Amino acid sequence: MEFPTALAGIDVHPWSSINHAYGSADDLPGLLRTFAEGGEDAEAALEELYGSIVHQGTVYAASVDAAPYLARIAASGRQTLDALRLLGYLAASEDECDVEPGAVRAAVTAQLPLLITLLADEDPAVRQAAGWTVGHTRDTRTALPAVRARLGAEIEPTVRAELLTAYGRLDRPAAVAEARALLGPDTPAPLRLAAVFAVLVAGEPWLAAHRDAVLGLLPARETARSGHADEHRDPLHTIVGTLLERNTDTDRESALDLLDTALSDERPEVRAEALWAADRACTLSRSAPGRLIPAIAPLAAEWAAAQLLGKIGPAAVEAAPLLTELAVQPDDEAADQALAALVLVAPHAAAPLLARSLGRRPRAMQCAAGSHAPADAPFPFDPELFAAVRARLAAKALEPAEGCKECGCSTTEDHNDTAGLVHLLRQWGSQAVEALPELCAVLPRFPYAATAITAVAVGIGPEQREKAALALRAGARKLFVARALHELTGETGPLFAAAEAALATGARDTAESARALACLGPAAAHLAGALRTALERTIDCDTTPEVETDLALALALWRITGEADEVVPVLASVFDRSEGRQWFHWTAARAAREIGVLGPAGRPLTARLQALLDDPGKAPSAVLGLLAVADPAGLDRARLAEAALHSAETCADLKNACDALRALGAAALTPEQQDRLAALVTTDRRLVGSWFDHAMIREDERLRAALASVLDRVG
Repeated sequence: MEFPTALAGIDVHPWSSINHAYGSADDLPGLLRTFAEGGEDAEAALEELYGSIVHQGTVYAASVDAAPYLARIAASGRQTLDALRLLGYLAASEDECDVEPGAVRAAVTAQLPLLITLLADEDPAVRQAAGWTVGHTRDTRTALPAVRARLGAEIEPTVRAELLTAYGRLDRPAAVAEARALLGPDTPAPLRLAAVFAVLVAGEPWLAAHRDAVLGLLPARETARSGHADEHRDPLHTIVGTLLERNTDTDRESALDLLDTALSDERPEVRAEALWAADRACTLSRSAPGRLIPAIAPLAAEWAAAQLLGKIGPAAVEAAPLLTELAVQPDDEAADQALAALVLVAPHAAAPLLARSLGRRPRAMQCAAGSHAPADAPFPFDPELFAAVRARLAAKALEPAEGCKECGCSTTEDHNDTAGLVHLLRQWGSQAVEALPELCAVLPRFPYAATAITAVAVGIGPEQREKAALALRAGARKLFVARALHELTGETGPLFAAAEAALATGARDTAESARALACLGPAAAHLAGALRTALERTIDCDTTPEVETDLALALALWRITGEADEVVPVLASVFDRSEGRQWFHWTAARAAREIGVLGPAGRPLTARLQALLDDPGKAPSAVLGLLAVADPAGLDRARLAEAALHSAETCADLKNACDALRALGAAALTPEQQDRLAALVTTDRRLVGSWFDHAMIREDERLRAALASVLDRVG
C-alpha cells in the first residue's frame, strides 16, 4: 500500500465526536500523521498514541477508529513494527471503556487482509510482530489458517516461536499437539520456550519432559527477550507462578522442585532468575518458604536472596548466622542489605549490629523502624542500640539542619534518619524514658518527636513531666504537637487553638483537626460552629480527600454535639457521592465502619449500609456498621455472615472480613460456612496478594491467624 493511501480521509473523519483516555479524539489525526511520517517527533507521537488509545491497557471508542489507519500505516512500510505492536495491544485488551464489548478487537480483526500479508514479509522482525498481532485477534476464520500455513513454512526460530504462541491463542489443542514434538534439546531455544508455554497455558499436566526443557533453557531471560509475548519475558517466574496458581499438590511439587534445582545451579545468572521466581513462589504459596529456605539461605550474600529472606521473616532463622557474618563485612551496601534481612529474620541478633553502624545502614533502619518494619512486631529493646540512638539524636540536636540554609528544613535523608530514631524510642515506650532530654532537644527541628515524648513519658515524675510539657508547649501550634501535649498534661487550650486555626484556614489537615476535636467530645462544644463552617466550604472538585474530610467533620460533630439530625444527612451524602466511583471505594468502606459510633442514632443509614453488602470490598465494613446501628431484630445475620465470608474468600477486604466474622460470632455461621472458613485457614494458597510487596508474606500469616481465631471460637 502506498503511504498517501494509508492516511486517506484522516482529516475529514469525525474525530471530535469520539473519545479516548483524555477526552476528545480530535488530536489523533496529527498524532497518527506525525507517527507515520517517522521524523524526529515520531517516537513522542507513538507514546501519546499509547497513552490515548490503549491507556494502561484500557481501550476506547477512539481505539476502534484508529485501528484502520494503523493497519494501513503498517502495510505501507512506514513504522511497520511499531504500528503492528500497537495494534496487537489494541486487540489483546479486554478492558474496554465506553465502547461495545469486543468492538476494538473486531476493528483490528477487520484489518486482517492487510495484516496477514505481513506474515510473509522479507524482514523476520516484521513477520514476528505480525504473528503476535494476528494471534491476538482470536479470529479462527481468517487468522487461524494463515498462521497455521505460515508456521509450516517459517524457518526462522524466533518467528516460529511467535507463530506457535499465536497458534495457541487461535487453536489451543492443535498448538499443544505441535508443541509436544518441540520440547527436545535439538529444538532452537526460542521455539522450545514457546512450546513449553503452549503446553503450560493449555493446562496440560506438567511432565518430566517439560521440567527438563525448562532446565535446559536456563538462563532463559535472554531467550525470552527475542519474543513479543509479554507473559514470556521472565519465563521461570511465570512458569512457577502458573503452576502454583493451579493449586494442586502435584503442580506445587513440580514448581518447587524446579526451583530447588535452579537455586543450586552454579551459574549466577541462573540463580538470579531462580531467586526472582522463588520470591513469586513464596508470595503465592504458604508452604513454599519452608521448602525453599534450605536452598535460599546459602545464597544470602546475593542481594535478591537476602531480600527474600527478609520477606519470609522469622521462619528463615536458619539463615541468621550467615546474615550476621555478612552484616559485619566492610562493604557498606552489601552489609546493609544483609543486616536489613537479619532485622526481620532475627531482630535480637540484629540489634547490637545496628547499634554499631547506626547512620550507615539505612535499609536496616527502614526494616527496624521505617516503612518496612512489621506493624505487629516492634523491634526489641537493646541497651547498646538505645545508647547509640540517644547519642545520634543528641548530635542531631546540636548540628545545624541539613538542607535549606534559609528556612532550615531538613533533607529527606536527614528526615528519614531522624524519623527512624524517634520511632524506635516510641516503640520502646517507658523503657526509653531516659531519652526524654534528647527527644525534647530535637523537637524544634523535628516535631514528630512529640509522639515519642508521650510514649516514653509514661509514669515519669512531676519535674520531668513539666520539662517535657515546656518543650511541647513551644511547638504546640502544630496540631500533633498540641495533641501530644494534651495527652501528656490534659491541657486543651493549645489543642483547641491549633485545631481551630486549621479549620479556619481550610488547611490540608482539616480532617485531622476534626478527628482531634472528636476525641475531646463535648469539651470542644465551643468549636462546633467552626466545624459546621468547614462543612459548608466551597468545593471546586469533589475529590476523595474532600469527601473524607466531610466524613471526619460529621463524626466530630456527632461526638461533640450528639445531634444526629445534622450529622446523618452529611454521612448519607458521603455514600451518595461515593457510589459508582472507583477511586472512592475505600472512602465508602471507611464511612460504613466508622459510622458505628452513632449507634442506634445512625439507623436511618441502614439501607445505605445494606446496599454495600453485595460489594465484597465494602461488605465487611458494612457488616460492622450494621451491627452497630441497625435494629438487631431486623438484621439478617445469615446474609451478613455470607457477605463477610465471601469478601474473605475473594480477598477483597480480608482484614475487615476477619473483624466482621469475629463480631458476628459463632452463632451466625452455618456448618457449610464453617467449612469454607476452615478452607481459607488451611489452603496453601496465600490470601494476601495486593499488600506492599515487602509485607505480603507477613500480612498473610497474620490474617490467617486471625481467621483461625474465628474458627477456634466457632469450635
